Amino acid sequence: MTKMIKLALGSALAAALLAQPAIAQTAKKPALAAPVAAAPRGTVAAGIGTADLQAAVANTAAYKNAVVARQSDPSYKKINDAAQARLTQLQAQLKPMADQFNADRAAGKPDATLQAEYDAIQKAQAQGEAEIKQILAPANLSDEYVVEQITAKLPAALGNVMSRRGITLLLNPEAILVSAPAYDLTGELVGELNKTIASAQLTPPPGWQPARVRQQQQQQQQQGGTAPAGTARPAVPAPKPAGPQPEGR
Repeated sequence: MTKMIKLALGSALAAALLAQPAIAQTAKKPALAAPVAAAPRGTVAAGIGTADLQAAVANTAAYKNAVVARQSDPSYKKINDAAQARLTQLQAQLKPMADQFNADRAAGKPDATLQAEYDAIQKAQAQGEAEIKQILAPANLSDEYVVEQITAKLPAALGNVMSRRGITLLLNPEAILVSAPAYDLTGELVGELNKTIASAQLTPPPGWQPARVRQQQQQQQQQGGTAPAGTARPAVPAPKPAGPQPEGR
């Protein structure tokens, strides 16, 4: 059991001590890049294309500008600083606890003692991470609001690109092992989105809720039999935003 506790502790501390930058974390969505493997040479089949919708949204000028604006906005900077301060405090709290655990483990202390120390570390970490998440909630909400504004333009932009390229079958790149770069419409989709939406509002209006919350509420209503019949879900789901974490200095 001592070895198991040691491994679990290492994983727990990694989550807290190796936290990535906060609000800037939202910018770390898939970037456009060359394929990792060379595609075989051959004839490109007409009417087929691929597009990474999440990467397209994340690489638009509107999204990138929103990330920069959020980092410099006094209100969001205050949020980020508070989250960073709490993270620093959490790190300082966990380190002596981990040192004590490692010392007791090396000294061959009983498993019951080690388990109690480990549980205390887990509890302190969970509480600290919950507080950081709560601090960053307004920044997360802003990110989701920006993403939804851009995503709302996605169906029309995608339709324009597919029509221009004569695409009748669009595939998700994650479902493909290897393909020629000629099939990839992601970069062209970014350009189309940039023409459609030049900027996005940073702060959502009072009471605004992201699509994932609205969909959850809709599902709950349907299960309770209060939702209107024939309610349709959005044709294009919003890209999954990576949860921001406190920004490192």
